[in-house]
Amino acid sequence: MTEQRLIAEAARGDPVAVRTLYERYAPRVYAVVRRMAGDDDLAQDWAQEAWIGAFRALPGFRGESRFSTWIHRIAVNAALQSLRKAGTRDRREGDMPDQIPVAPRTRDVLLEDRLEEALDQVPEGMRKVIILHDVEGYTHEEIGELLGINPGTSKSQLFKGRARMRALLRGRDAADMEGGREAWSI
Repeated sequence: MTEQRLIAEAARGDPVAVRTLYERYAPRVYAVVRRMAGDDDLAQDWAQEAWIGAFRALPGFRGESRFSTWIHRIAVNAALQSLRKAGTRDRREGDMPDQIPVAPRTRDVLLEDRLEEALDQVPEGMRKVIILHDVEGYTHEEIGELLGINPGTSKSQLFKGRARMRALLRGRDAADMEGGREAWSI
């Protein structure tokens, strides 16, 4: 079944087509909202909200963009709306779930942890722009539209956020090197 037909069937309420679309795009939706949420439980809630919104809006999907782009935009908007409702972002804490619905990949876990720690210390406005631009690939114009800011503000927030991240990571590198020397001199 072609994707267009699958979308049309899902829009008419066919449970098999709905399930197929969900299974095909759920990992991407979860990954998008997880980066914005910073918390697995919140991400699951936000992903569910994104899917509810997507399936409600599916009959209006005109096919002017790819479905993956459309669902990605809905997921980002759901996360941003939830962030606005919450007012502040919860800190990452708690046990990891037994399963994460994102396909495994080879990665540098230490680097990811260091980047996440640094990203947690960047002010929320800068963090949103960094995630949307550097991780999700949005342009400054799109970010401005999503966040209700000028594209110039987006550029400024990205520049300042990256500088803050570099400083935080440099400070961490210096502390790690110093700690390593102390360990060897014992």
